[in-house]
Amino acid sequence: MKISSYKELIVWQKSTELVDIIYSLTKLLSKEEIFGLTSQMRRAAISIPSNIAEGYKRNHKAEFVQFLGIANASAAELETQLIISQNQYPSIEWKKAMDLLIEIQKMLHVMISKLKN
Repeated sequence: MKISSYKELIVWQKSTELVDIIYSLTKLLSKEEIFGLTSQMRRAAISIPSNIAEGYKRNHKAEFVQFLGIANASAAELETQLIISQNQYPSIEWKKAMDLLIEIQKMLHVMISKLKN
């Protein structure tokens, strides 16, 4: 079955869900984080579905793999920021975001591996 839009990709759908969660969580951070963790986390989260979409629209498998790799790198960046946030703001519940992020990273890894072969 061929998909007709990147919006049909479960990994893209889950990534946009993660963006919503990150926006909600970063609203709970201290106002002094607006140019720090808040900004960084939101940009990294947004980068994941954005790169999936852009790579898909390039219409070349090699470019799609490249952009999936960029999305995966942004996921690693966000994972690091979530770990830092957990340490700095332990009263905020980060588990849902981390669990979803790990699921997205696994999906990206599988997609990249399958498309390379």
